Amino acid sequence: MQRILAALVAACTLVGSPGAPARLAAQAAPPAGAAASGWNDERTIALVTRATRRRAEQLADTALIDYTATARGYVTFLAQLGEGFPDPPRVVKADQLALEVYWKAPNLSKQRIIGRRDTLLLPTDIAYHRDHLGIVQNNFPSIIRLGEGDEVRDVPHPLSDVGLREYDFAIHDSLSIRLPGRSAEVYEVRVRPRDDRQPRVVGAVYLDRGTGEVVRMAFNFTRAAYIDRHLEDLSIVLENALVRNRFWLPYRQEIEIRRTASWLDYPARGIIRGRWEIGDYEVNVALEPRFFRGPEIVQLPPRQQRAYRWDGEILDSLPPDVRAATDEDVRRVQEEARALVRAEALARARSTSLASRRISDFVRVNRVEGLALGAGISHRLGGGVFTSARGRWGLDDDEAKGEVAIGRRWASGAAIRLRAWRDHRDAGDVPERSLLVNSIAAQEFGSDWTNPYDVRGAALGVDLAPRLGIRWRIEGAYEEHDRLAVHAGPATGRYEPTLAAWPIDLVRLSLRAERPTTLGPFGTEVGAEAELRGARFEGRDTTFATDAPRVVRASLSVRVERPFGGQRLVLETTGAAAGARPDVPPQELVYFGGPVTGPGYDFHELVGRAAVGQRIEWRFPVPFFAVPLGRFGTAPAAATLAPYAHAVWLDAPRGASATREGMHPSVGVGVLTLFDLLRFDVARGLRDGRWMFSVDVSREFWRVL
Repeated sequence: MQRILAALVAACTLVGSPGAPARLAAQAAPPAGAAASGWNDERTIALVTRATRRRAEQLADTALIDYTATARGYVTFLAQLGEGFPDPPRVVKADQLALEVYWKAPNLSKQRIIGRRDTLLLPTDIAYHRDHLGIVQNNFPSIIRLGEGDEVRDVPHPLSDVGLREYDFAIHDSLSIRLPGRSAEVYEVRVRPRDDRQPRVVGAVYLDRGTGEVVRMAFNFTRAAYIDRHLEDLSIVLENALVRNRFWLPYRQEIEIRRTASWLDYPARGIIRGRWEIGDYEVNVALEPRFFRGPEIVQLPPRQQRAYRWDGEILDSLPPDVRAATDEDVRRVQEEARALVRAEALARARSTSLASRRISDFVRVNRVEGLALGAGISHRLGGGVFTSARGRWGLDDDEAKGEVAIGRRWASGAAIRLRAWRDHRDAGDVPERSLLVNSIAAQEFGSDWTNPYDVRGAALGVDLAPRLGIRWRIEGAYEEHDRLAVHAGPATGRYEPTLAAWPIDLVRLSLRAERPTTLGPFGTEVGAEAELRGARFEGRDTTFATDAPRVVRASLSVRVERPFGGQRLVLETTGAAAGARPDVPPQELVYFGGPVTGPGYDFHELVGRAAVGQRIEWRFPVPFFAVPLGRFGTAPAAATLAPYAHAVWLDAPRGASATREGMHPSVGVGVLTLFDLLRFDVARGLRDGRWMFSVDVSREFWRVL
């Protein structure tokens, strides 16, 4: 697990602001000619030329000799996993910093870290570049560098002599920006590179209508600007405020770095978010030039930093939207960047990599295959085209499984893929344990909590561009189903028989909708998945009395979480239903039972045409012993206790015992430890159930295991 998390931490860093960003409001009636000007028209060029000169004049303004200020902010590291990153970023580490800021004409800068505290929520050894622990002075110099030149280097500032030659400009709108104690009337001037294959910025500058001063900057970078090949996006929002009614100086800053890589072809994203608020300006305090010798950013000894007086706990004061997929201002910058230049200019380069969706694609154990070994390869071509091939060989069943696919993805999130496969599919809607833990249990104790049947087929699928936060997938497929046999033997115990799947051929059409976990109403975090599929089938060695046998199946899963300080309410709802003529094939029935869908009941003991499960869980911290993890930090001296109640309503299949129909309640308690990565559960089924004990890693990581 440490190696997985370490792979996420491809060194990334950045800065931003703890306050809400300044709000932009379009005026009801912009002056004639102020909105939607053409690119590089006379009016626009005159405005940006004046802004460039005014920017240079302020640096040489003899009225501004020097100043001091204070800055407070956060640097937060977050991580995401999975194709399309369905869940919101999870906070791994949060640092809160306090700075003393000094500046002297013409361009001397010094920043001193006087307070710093952090909290570690997942093991990581991430280290930040020094320049990411301070603020941006003077809206960047004429040449922009970030990450000490390791991330962005040699990018000309749009409001510089070189920038006037290298960028296109257009007045987009006339706006009013609310600032402390006043409003600023500005023009939003969009900026795009004349050659998007060069290291350039893409975005907008907001210029005071009267003076041409820079009030705000919001921009991204072209792909050519990124030195680090894993950089996906680097977005910046800088806001200034008027000090002494004369000098536009830093007020709020927000910068986000996103790095994306593949771990075994499994997408992993590391995000650095920085938010800063600057104030308490003192102008012309006669700073000595010798004060600015040495590095620009320095810090007090760690003991003095820890002695800094903070208000409240760091997680209590962390901005509530920090887990949102992307801050609204930053998202706006990213969308504008993609709209202003070709998507290919921001696209990742082609690459070939080892392909695997999870660790268990390399090695797994179950009752059908015994020990199975596999591997794969994927290749990303230009223009969003991709291909992949995976294979696996079971040593006991002596058979091959695999999949080949080709497709294309677009910047909008839409995709199309054609795939063909022969593999084992599990009956049921929700796995009851991770495949890694299942392999260990199957090998050592004969406890195989998979319910496989054989599937061969080909499919054409289309992912639609997300709408209203929902991702849609439509897929048509031809499939051949068959039963599998037990071929392996465990070290102890014995295996259960496999599912008696019908050998059928079918044509299937499915619609799948997914709402990634996002912030919802009343402080909740809501995620949901739903699928509707219909198929027409025929028996391969059986003739059905009914003409045109068919099956229709629907499933729904909803998860709602609501934090209450350090405690959390978790609600999980899972339901599915199937109907068919002449009857529902066993592989299409609804299967509940196990630690996830029916704690206190045996694995897939609750089988029916329809079932609904509901869990109510309350999580709160309890004292625990700290666990040192070397360079990955120390697990906190606390665990999470999670008592819960669970109930399953079941509609049993035709011909089954009526004693299994109806409600099946259970109660249990979970203990999460080691950064909540490891979970222990004890549960009891209250209707002909039993005591059940289970241990596994957090379900958030099952996709990668």
